[in-house]
Amino acid sequence: MTSTWLETVSKVESMIPLLGKLGREQSVKVQLAGQTLLADSVAGLIAVFDQYPELDLVQVEQVLNNLLDSGVANVSVELEEVLAQMDLTALAGNAPKGGAVPVVLYGFGRIGRLVARRMCAMGHTTPGMHLAAIVVRKAGDNDLAKRASLLKFDSVHGTYDGIVKVDADNEQLIINGQAVKVIYASDPSEVDYTAYGIENALMVDNTGRWRDHDGLSVHLARPGIERVVLTAPGKQMKNIVFGVNDSDITAEDSILSAASCTTNAITPILSVLEEKYGIESGHVETVHAYTNDQNLIDNVHKGDRRGRAAALNMVMTETGAAKAVSKAIPSLEGKLSGSAIRVPVINVSIAVLSLTLKATTTVEEINALLKKASDSAALAGQIGYSAEADAVSSDFIGSEQAGILDSLSTKVRGNQATLYVWYDNEYGYSCQVVRLMEKLAQYGLVTEQASTEQAA
Repeated sequence: MTSTWLETVSKVESMIPLLGKLGREQSVKVQLAGQTLLADSVAGLIAVFDQYPELDLVQVEQVLNNLLDSGVANVSVELEEVLAQMDLTALAGNAPKGGAVPVVLYGFGRIGRLVARRMCAMGHTTPGMHLAAIVVRKAGDNDLAKRASLLKFDSVHGTYDGIVKVDADNEQLIINGQAVKVIYASDPSEVDYTAYGIENALMVDNTGRWRDHDGLSVHLARPGIERVVLTAPGKQMKNIVFGVNDSDITAEDSILSAASCTTNAITPILSVLEEKYGIESGHVETVHAYTNDQNLIDNVHKGDRRGRAAALNMVMTETGAAKAVSKAIPSLEGKLSGSAIRVPVINVSIAVLSLTLKATTTVEEINALLKKASDSAALAGQIGYSAEADAVSSDFIGSEQAGILDSLSTKVRGNQATLYVWYDNEYGYSCQVVRLMEKLAQYGLVTEQASTEQAA
């Protein structure tokens, strides 16, 4: 790192406008070992750079200036790779040209609003896409104002660091100066998105109402929609855990699932352990925050036990997350069982992985392996690492990683390993969804660009 603290501050201050311009004008997201460099905070940037004291901030600033001069757009740039080569030629050649893919959020509940927050966060860039519309059922004459308020103020995640306004005349929200149309509909079949100027859009279904290919195909049948992402486990489609099996996506995949929050939390860590040791069998017990699906007071519920008061009880239930892991890691098919306990906290869950490995190991070896993975560009967004002796669940609210290893709780006896993985089942999962969306948006722009060039 730069030699003195004041020099570091000065250098980082000079990067803020460069990162901001790259994001605003070229839709370029710059990352360091998988961590996004945001244009909103000097302290935030210094905290990221402080993890890499060997980094030459003069070179980093040079790269940012070169990116601006190159005209490269709609891409995510991994700083380590560019610094190693100091050559933007290939990056510029592979970058998609043209405008951003419009995104439609179908449903605006917990995940829908957090996806919107992430996409529209101050200083954050979502390459190749922009939030165009939200589809909801109207909940009264003051619906727009209530939607805006719920986006701005959140009991768990705090006040949104951005500007949210209501444009009642045009039925839209203005989020950080960007107009987002609010479309009122009770069913997908009611909406023609082209009537709102939306073409070739990426639809994100946050309702969970349809979880199979046929049900979600209703979205694809609507004018203006090109691809659909389900923010829940899906049937008859690929379940994608970004960072693990997103390379399986092809041009033919018009409907994809982003799997569940728990599957996203545990699959990256399991993939590292499977590659290093091999996993013979295991059980996943998730201690999960209660959700809106449960009753606040005892009442009838279609599911067993979920009708009992969520804020007063630990509620035994089930999870399909363990079985769903094999959709991302086929070698684990039939090897994992799972169960769940809903507990009286409003957010942040923990998964307990009890594993029989194919080789003996130690606590130190497993922790070192996963610490290295958490620092890698490939998995830094998916695997976090905690060595805090006093860590509790609320400390992980707002975590961007899919899952965070509690390294001080790791237990090993021969080939028997027990790992504890924290996860913000709302925001951490939403960040994974946005990462998948970014890949699909850039993929769509490259495909569209190739088709245009062939036609020419």
